[in-house]
Amino acid sequence: MSNVTFFGAAGRIEGRYHHTNQKNAPIALILHPRSYPQTKGTMNNKVVCALYRSFADLGFNTLRFNFRGAGRSEGTYDNGEGELKDAATALDWLQTRNATASSCWVAGFSFGAWVGMQLLMRRPEMEGFVSISLPADHYDFGFLAPCPVPGLVLHGDKDGIVSHTSVAKLVDKLQLQRGLQIDYRRVPMADHFFTEKVSELRYHVEDYLSKNLLRNSISLKQSII
Repeated sequence: MSNVTFFGAAGRIEGRYHHTNQKNAPIALILHPRSYPQTKGTMNNKVVCALYRSFADLGFNTLRFNFRGAGRSEGTYDNGEGELKDAATALDWLQTRNATASSCWVAGFSFGAWVGMQLLMRRPEMEGFVSISLPADHYDFGFLAPCPVPGLVLHGDKDGIVSHTSVAKLVDKLQLQRGLQIDYRRVPMADHFFTEKVSELRYHVEDYLSKNLLRNSISLKQSII
């Protein structure tokens, strides 16, 4: 893992980057929650770190970073608009260093999941997403019309901040729009922050990614044959 710095519209952005030696390795961008003091909303959040490790362990070249105003990144919180620009800048940085990546993914936790879903709509190279504690009843998701790619939505069934009914309703709507398969999973006894449930979170993320990567590998082999 390397400490990295790049520059966006609000100034310096700090990040952590994991690079593999695998040729044409897929890439993943990890987005953190909003920087409330009580939620420790930085790239060092435990859920964000868990996502980072899961993608890295599966062979992704993986970047997590601090949005403007978080950690040592310059600027101030911008209600999502500036953070989306930061995410786009981070993706540009990641792609520049991995021009032959086999696929491109985004993963986010809470506020980061909302920003990540917006990024999906602006970057057609995205092939999949992982959204943790998707804040379906806190932010407007009307921009997903329709959702462009399949993905995983993971939610704790004891989440006291975001209701599972609002998440389920959003997932149902997204699947109907284009017939996409959104894998919606609820983790028993998990709260919004997956307190003492990070291992379960990693299991579901790695299970979903492993199956997806296997399907892509089979499809590629069939197309070659």
